[in-house]
Amino acid sequence: QVQLVESGGGLVQAGGSLRLSCAASGRTFSNYAMGWFRQAPGKEYEFVVGISRSGGRTSYLDSVKGRFTISRDNAKNTAYLQMNSLKPEDTAVYYCAASRKTSYSGNYDPRDYDYWGQGTQVTVSS
Repeated sequence: QVQLVESGGGLVQAGGSLRLSCAASGRTFSNYAMGWFRQAPGKEYEFVVGISRSGGRTSYLDSVKGRFTISRDNAKNTAYLQMNSLKPEDTAVYYCAASRKTSYSGNYDPRDYDYWGQGTQVTVSS
């Protein structure tokens, strides 16, 4: 079992930045690929970014490329999502997730993930 706890959400003006953190506990963090999803009111879960177990491979939703950066620190059991140039359409609850898949192919589907955090709200005002 892996427990994931997100933090760092909040209210920010358009053009601003936030850094989300996802702290993991319970199992060896480096054994899991990580991802961030988001869900806006009335919408489905949407893949945002993913990162392989070593951190050597990443994948991004097209609309966040160049603005968001995912990273991980396996020594600290933490994944990060740096979000810059935020837009009102980025407003959502953001969830981190952990995948036991041993091969990394983007992991765009929520079904690729085995453990989920409780989510953190990100609100971008115009």
